[in-house]
Amino acid sequence: MSQAKKVVDHVAGWLTVFDDGSVDRTWTGPPEVKFVMDAVPPHTHFIDGVAVADTTTDDGLKLRIYLPEKQETDPKKLPVLLHFHGGGFCLSDADWFMYYAVYTRLAREARAIVVSPYLRQAPEHRLPAACDDGFAALLWLRSFAQGKSHHEWLDAAADFNRVFLIGDSSGGNIVHQVAARAGEEDLTPLKLVGAIPIHTDFCRTQRSKSEMEKAETPFLTPEMMDKLFSMALPEGATKDHPITCPMGEAAPPLETLKLPPYLYCMADHDLVRDRELEFYEAMKKANKEVELFMSHDVGHSFYLNKIAVDSDAKAAEETRKLFQGIIQFVNNH
Repeated sequence: MSQAKKVVDHVAGWLTVFDDGSVDRTWTGPPEVKFVMDAVPPHTHFIDGVAVADTTTDDGLKLRIYLPEKQETDPKKLPVLLHFHGGGFCLSDADWFMYYAVYTRLAREARAIVVSPYLRQAPEHRLPAACDDGFAALLWLRSFAQGKSHHEWLDAAADFNRVFLIGDSSGGNIVHQVAARAGEEDLTPLKLVGAIPIHTDFCRTQRSKSEMEKAETPFLTPEMMDKLFSMALPEGATKDHPITCPMGEAAPPLETLKLPPYLYCMADHDLVRDRELEFYEAMKKANKEVELFMSHDVGHSFYLNKIAVDSDAKAAEETRKLFQGIIQFVNNH
């Protein structure tokens, strides 16, 4: 008779790890919020002005594409936003309703094509797996610019002279890693013209003041961050690792990196605000082109919380301003 699997680790509500290495990501938190984690199937017809397709690269990386319906005022080709989803490198997928709601809106309002890879998750795939997938997605876009890959939406409508990286939470960490790697790579004829990290999960082994004082949210508590990063970082690594602490001593000096212009988005009630500010100051000190966008009286990844955005005027208004800031940055580059 086979023995029952034993639980070796868990993050309350989100995931359970068993002794055979398997992981159960069934949501066990409040059932009324489960809908934001439900997968939205692709639809190649336009719903609210956006169509959605899934595709797979020759190397097996799956990606989601959001295409806004053509308007008379659109340029012939639209900028491309390459999006990396968050979830502490362990949770969430590109097809979650939470992302669908935000990135269909962004595609529609920014008049941009959004491409979002399904990133490999830890603990089954520890870092740098998710960063490797993010970079592979950028090289896949380059193959379109070179005429080596084809998808009717991208062939017809994508402007590969205006590619941006965008990502939320741990996806913001991936934005920085991919941007740094892109600086070492010949992307011709693709042009990476900007990067938009939103509410990055930057931290250090030592807790910051904001981590101890700011209100916890459904998306982030200090304990949750500790647990997810212990599962995600390479075996034996601490939170001072370059992926979680790119302004730290273990990371390559920011001065040495060839980076595109950044729109660095923060929220003043974010638990990780102090470390985010530390990164922003380090970028400025390194003479990097970085613009700060601050959302007020809201916490980590507030705009992904569909329930709050629909029911709370403050969350709705700060989301509108954040989108405006992103759109302005895209239009300026």
